[in-house]
Amino acid sequence: MAHARLAIADPPAPAPATRVSAEGLRIALFSGNYNCVRDGANRALNRLVAHLLDRGAAVRVYSPTSANPAFPPAGDLISVPSIGIPGRSEYRLATGLPARLRADLDAFAPTHVHLSCPDILGGRAQAYARARGIPAVASLHTRFETYPAYYGLPFLAPPIRARLRYFYSRCDRVMAPNPAMAATLAAFGVAPDRVRLWGRGVDHRLFSPTLRSSERRRAQGYAEDEPVLLFFGRLVHEKGLETFLATVEELRSRGHGVRPLVVGEGPARSWLADRLPDAVYTGHLDGEALGRAVASADILINPSVTEAFGNVNLEAMASGLAIVSADVGSAQALIEHGRTGLLVAPADPMAYADATEALMADPSRRLRLGRAAAEASRAYHWPDILDAVVHVYRGAAGE
Repeated sequence: MAHARLAIADPPAPAPATRVSAEGLRIALFSGNYNCVRDGANRALNRLVAHLLDRGAAVRVYSPTSANPAFPPAGDLISVPSIGIPGRSEYRLATGLPARLRADLDAFAPTHVHLSCPDILGGRAQAYARARGIPAVASLHTRFETYPAYYGLPFLAPPIRARLRYFYSRCDRVMAPNPAMAATLAAFGVAPDRVRLWGRGVDHRLFSPTLRSSERRRAQGYAEDEPVLLFFGRLVHEKGLETFLATVEELRSRGHGVRPLVVGEGPARSWLADRLPDAVYTGHLDGEALGRAVASADILINPSVTEAFGNVNLEAMASGLAIVSADVGSAQALIEHGRTGLLVAPADPMAYADATEALMADPSRRLRLGRAAAEASRAYHWPDILDAVVHVYRGAAGE
């Protein structure tokens, strides 16, 4: 299976021993939901802010806030006016950038405005930066144009794509998580010389094959030689829950008594639990408990096509799991088909079931894939990846 890759010119990353300074940078970061929800985008942004502060930058974060945040925020968080999103109350939508916040921005005197979401707040912040001649740097985290199909609203996809095209084409730099998303930006009309790559890292202390626990497996009713199929991520329909369910049902129709492990939480949990009541549901886990749960599974099934990067795939790779993932750009950037995982037709439960069944029947192949995946994950080192963002800021300012 061949996968095309887009080559993008980017400044070389610093050597691992180099400590990049961010002194003199004053970053105003605008987020859609900085710590309201524990998802990959928010975790990456919080990690970035902590890193920038450690490297000597000043950072001020503007975002909707929640009465019950998912985790403590990194840095100074300024609450912006917002409303709850109907049907998805865990997310909030900023309603604008009022005069008091513009005054706060003026007092902070940012050298850069970082836009992480193309929402109303992001648009107002972009206009603020352009009016004052401040470099506007955007980071792309989510494929918003794919969401309407999961909620019966396909007519919204064209206006969303138009919004993304308008928003990203007006930024001085846009950071894509991988070459596939850089190609998407090119399709949106963003000039290639404005695109840079900002990938993601993985914490190998928390995601490691050494955290595999036979005791945990037994406590959940799994035999040591029983293949444990994992769904890992937020339980929302846009993560491919329907495809995951159909894959499990297909495997059962073939005589495999699989009992999946579902790690994560979200508004679609009851939907999935009603249809898959005998799965093991851990709810939200964090820290070593999360790493141990992931490492104690055997095969990750990841049918999501909405990922911009694919943190779940990388964390499962670092944990030594065999992976069956949707064959989309985010997965292609991480997984070498047949060596560090298997890539299958994105919306075809039969294809997921075929690949999973083959791995269930061949434990030695499953182990080879997991070992190769864990080794490949070693290249994703957070400090170097976050230092690359500092270089993007410097470049946007002409330094």
